Amino acid sequence: MAKKLITFGEVMMRLSPPGYEKFSQASSFELVYGGGEANVAISCAYLGMKAGHVTRFPDNALGKVATQFLRKHWLSTEHVIYGDNMMGKYFLEKGAVHRPSEVIYERECSSFSLIKPEMVNWENILKDADWFHWTGITPAISEGASKCCLEAIKIAIKLGVTVSGDINSRDNMWKYGKTMQEVIPDLVKNSDVIITRSRGIHEMFGLGKLEDSFKSLAKELIANFPNIKKVVKKTRRTLSASHNQIQGKIYNGKQYIKSDMLNITHIIDRVGTGDAFAAGLI
Repeated sequence: MAKKLITFGEVMMRLSPPGYEKFSQASSFELVYGGGEANVAISCAYLGMKAGHVTRFPDNALGKVATQFLRKHWLSTEHVIYGDNMMGKYFLEKGAVHRPSEVIYERECSSFSLIKPEMVNWENILKDADWFHWTGITPAISEGASKCCLEAIKIAIKLGVTVSGDINSRDNMWKYGKTMQEVIPDLVKNSDVIITRSRGIHEMFGLGKLEDSFKSLAKELIANFPNIKKVVKKTRRTLSASHNQIQGKIYNGKQYIKSDMLNITHIIDRVGTGDAFAAGLI
């Protein structure tokens, strides 16, 4: 197991109606902070690793409270930076039985979206790390975040740090003039472990056909990006908002392995399932 993990990405304020109320029924909101990469770091910290998260918060009380939230969950925040004044937010209406969840994002012009590569000293941050984790959300947020992520990956590889990327495609997020097909391949070619789906491999890299098996698409991905050591997939079947089936699959260039399909019932909060899966993998 890796000893120290560094993650990089936006942390947002999450506002949800109490319990399973709909937005139209709510008169108050429950507040927590979270983001895909920070969720991975927190899970790994709870599993016994040293973990730190790199992000940019607004230079105000909300930014300080968000930092405190990360510390509360055992993360190092020494490399959090501050600037501007807007915290990214999302509003979550939790699904119930056969009613799906609904999410509304407010992240345009957030402090993190305005990050620039020169704001982060990756040599210093990664000098004693064993693992660096990123997701496809970060390079989709802004050109600055994308360049910052690429620099982190390059320095991690130079320092011998294992790099993992969770790159499920989110085509609707790319709004700053670049497409995921232009950006993601440069990030992937220096990564060791890639978490994705069959659709993601086909859409982001133009490989294979959508109906091809995950195993054949994973083989093709490694053939095109030989630095990749493992391609991993989480399959989730949603029977209802409170009953999912989950299975893990991995191809390491030689073997294709898959877990049993697990029944997960009485779900309390399904947001972050993929992040928990990535943490277990790390």
